[in-house]
Amino acid sequence: MAKLYPNSPVHPKSPNLNHVSSFPVTFENSYTNALPELAVTWNSDVAPSPKALIVNDAVAQSFNLDPQFLKTEAGVCFLLGNELIDGCTPMALAYAGHQFGGYSPRLGDGRALLLGELLNNAGQRFDLHLKGSGRTTFSRGGDGKAAIAPMMREHIVSEALHALGIPTTRSLAIVATGEQIARETWLPGAVLCRIAASHIRVGTFQYAAHHEDPTLVRRLVDYAIARHYPHLVDHQDQYLEFFKEVAARQASLIAQWTLVGFIHGVMNTDNMTISGETIDYGPCAFMDAFDPATVFSSIDHNGRYAFGNQPNIGQWNLARLAETLLPLFADDKDESVAIATEVLMEFPKQYQALWDAGMSKKLGLKNAPTDLVNDLLQMLHTQSIDYTQFFRSLSSVVSGDTSAARNSFINIGQYDAWESRWKELISRESQSSADIATSMNLVNPIYIARNHLVEEALAAATEGDLGPTLTLLEFLQQPFDERTGFERFTQPAPSEYKNYQTFCGT
Repeated sequence: MAKLYPNSPVHPKSPNLNHVSSFPVTFENSYTNALPELAVTWNSDVAPSPKALIVNDAVAQSFNLDPQFLKTEAGVCFLLGNELIDGCTPMALAYAGHQFGGYSPRLGDGRALLLGELLNNAGQRFDLHLKGSGRTTFSRGGDGKAAIAPMMREHIVSEALHALGIPTTRSLAIVATGEQIARETWLPGAVLCRIAASHIRVGTFQYAAHHEDPTLVRRLVDYAIARHYPHLVDHQDQYLEFFKEVAARQASLIAQWTLVGFIHGVMNTDNMTISGETIDYGPCAFMDAFDPATVFSSIDHNGRYAFGNQPNIGQWNLARLAETLLPLFADDKDESVAIATEVLMEFPKQYQALWDAGMSKKLGLKNAPTDLVNDLLQMLHTQSIDYTQFFRSLSSVVSGDTSAARNSFINIGQYDAWESRWKELISRESQSSADIATSMNLVNPIYIARNHLVEEALAAATEGDLGPTLTLLEFLQQPFDERTGFERFTQPAPSEYKNYQTFCGT
């Protein structure tokens, strides 16, 4: 691959853009300074009539940003990249990627910009990144815009995962642009401003590996180690250890997804981060009735990214990362391949161990037998039982009330037989029934971002009503704490959602 459009012009600044030197934060640019080949200087479009819709107070305060200021005209301009504060040099990031198995050598930020890096109150480095900010050199014919609904989906679902303790990018704010964008119909536009540990992806390494500079991959991995795995900087086998730790983080992340019934929906290599965060929420959703083949994405016709296939895709994506790192593992290619293969073969074992441990906790057991778990999941599948609701109901069974769990089954005899086996194991645990029930309720959420509730919120937000979104977020921020009188937020989707589909929003 040639240099990244070395002669392409910088996107011209609008005459409306200002540069502000007095501001409570200062941007840094360690990534683009170290790796200029992986970014193009660009500027966001100026919104005609911007207005802050959502400001995430907790995220803002963690960066010493006043949430109230971010809602002002000056604050909104900052969030849109229309006020260029000290250190702010907006960049469109370059990366490649396998999309549904097909390789694209040049993807990049087609509707996104990196404004820069900020340090939070703990001194940790994060990217501040825009989504829906306009066309870039990577747009490939797209309009570079985003509608309110898909940006609000990312906000809702990423906050839901964060509250569940799952690593994720987070939304700082959503700003309505005041313009209409063309999709199937005209929709109100918006820009999402998000925080990420970084935007280094497997696809970033794929792009670097095909660059004309043969040193770029080594420089990229050196930067990634320094930023995300600093304990490896002086390690004798730092590149191999880096790969091992990336694999371990992905095993952990995907196990956490599957334990709560989350489906990412588009696990392309450009959507897998080196940091181990969940990123790029498009056709994502939570599963209702348990079915490993569940797919919500409207474009995933073959189920490549189905719920039950996510661990396999994680391993496949890691193999693509390994291909870019082979020259760094050993001088001999065959030796490098053998080294990488050994790590990749450990991945399913890592994932399975994490899944087994997590499932044991969900069942209130120290070590749940494999046959007990498999029989349960098969029963949930064949009888179309709601995954989240069932596991939450098990704590009541431990406390002596079997009705909530039992009454959801058609074949009650089948459930009774399984419950008898499970309760026999529960009786052997050293903890009291009350303590077991409490511990189960700490890992089995009662509130998730259920699809019909999300759609209600998105439809209302599109029409200018943020009430349903704010109400839903209130429950999602405390997913394990039951509230009486709000059973609607715990119920599965109605029957018309049986063939529910999600869309990427581009």
